[in-house]
Amino acid sequence: MSKDGLCAIITGSASGLGAATALILARGGGRIVINYSSSQKEAEETADLCRSAGGEVVVVQGDVSRDEDCRKIVAAAVPWGRLDALINNAGITKHVAHGNLDGLSAEDFQRLFGVNTIGPFQMVRAARPLLEAGANASSHASAVVNVSSVAGISGIGSSVAYAASKGALNVMTLSLARALAPLIRVNAVCPGYMDTPWFTKGRGADGAAKVRDAVISKVPLKVASSAEDVANAVCFLATPQSGNMTGETVRIDAGAHLIT
Repeated sequence: MSKDGLCAIITGSASGLGAATALILARGGGRIVINYSSSQKEAEETADLCRSAGGEVVVVQGDVSRDEDCRKIVAAAVPWGRLDALINNAGITKHVAHGNLDGLSAEDFQRLFGVNTIGPFQMVRAARPLLEAGANASSHASAVVNVSSVAGISGIGSSVAYAASKGALNVMTLSLARALAPLIRVNAVCPGYMDTPWFTKGRGADGAAKVRDAVISKVPLKVASSAEDVANAVCFLATPQSGNMTGETVRIDAGAHLIT
């Protein structure tokens, strides 16, 4: 990290993985833009925790599917004069069985792609000048970390539309890694199951508990990953510790992909 802390934007960071990532960076003295779309109370609570941990925090409302909102989010970091990391964490889904083709509309696809794929692109475009300034002010490239999913690798997950949007994000990670080098590195993390409110909201408390228990019983490491587990990997990719990595897609699924 730089002497005055890592300067980072984390989209969708009111709760869950984004909040866990923000707190880790705050403990290192980071300057962080926390973004939320609708969860203002949770965002302010996360910001308070980060400030208590030693971070400098700005909270910005914005929907990353809207280009003007992406530019507003990035504008919050302008006073710092640079960005060292952009973490594209904001994401949404719709829970529909993959065989239920009538359960998804064109509008569903457009909304999921708008947030999960187009949003990260728009954020990178808006943040590029500050990310390049961060690289020019230091001896290492700035970092973009796209939070994807194993759904984008294996075609599984909450719906066909969600898997497709994350698959597109994985490919876009490769394209941007080529296009933005050498000043900006671009990598992705692909979590499997995470024990967060994401599953509870989509499946209810009982359904989420069943999924968690099933994951623990099946995966080789016999654990259900927490938000903090995945956030550690996100922070690794966001900092100079991973300085020679770009164009990588890192799967974090407790070994689920090893099951035959």
